[in-house]
Amino acid sequence: MRVLVVTAVPVERDAVTRAFGGAEERVALPGAELHRRGAFDVLAGGAGPAAAAAATAFALASGAPASAPYGLVVSAGIGGAFTPVTPLGSLIVADGIVAADLGAETPDGFLPVTALGFGRDRFTPPPTLVREVAAAAGAATGPVLTVSTVTGSAERAGALLAAHPGALAEAMEGFGVAEAAARAGVPVLEVRAVSNAVGPRDRDAWRIGDALAALTDAFGKAASVLEGWNSHEDLEG
Repeated sequence: MRVLVVTAVPVERDAVTRAFGGAEERVALPGAELHRRGAFDVLAGGAGPAAAAAATAFALASGAPASAPYGLVVSAGIGGAFTPVTPLGSLIVADGIVAADLGAETPDGFLPVTALGFGRDRFTPPPTLVREVAAAAGAATGPVLTVSTVTGSAERAGALLAAHPGALAEAMEGFGVAEAAARAGVPVLEVRAVSNAVGPRDRDAWRIGDALAALTDAFGKAASVLEGWNSHEDLEG
């Protein structure tokens, strides 16, 4: 089974590809480039859900040979976490990929898109796959929020946790990747390494290098699970 891994930026892509052995092949796509190692194609698709969705859709349509289509898509990268539940340098495998700011502001507060009567605001990766990847990588499991604006205050962090109890982290691409994967009928997973705390932006406290190293370690440990997963399992969500 071929696996498509979509990150936001090249440094995340390179952290993932370092986990896999063998020679690297590069495949040009419209506006992007796949880095192929064995059964894994890794793509830096851009920041934010829109760029991530577009890049994932292009890759799913034309990235894999017809004889070996993708059986799984993974959104991967670093992200902010709602510490101390998930400390810096730790790993998270999403059991829910949630669009946290897709909806409408009203006098009574925020309404998710589902409350407006259209769309969806959550994808649920295959539970068995979540458990197996988390066990292999030593990761926590819980909801990961997709936001279009990174949180920069304690008040916003508190509001997100109030709206999404149990959320472990926020990032900017997971929901976009999941939307494209779902439309192509391919299951999706999200893996995040924690580089910073969600809240006031203190770049001196970020641990990007540690998070990238953890991302490499996670894919190294979970590669066989991802490659060997039974893609016919049901995708709930």
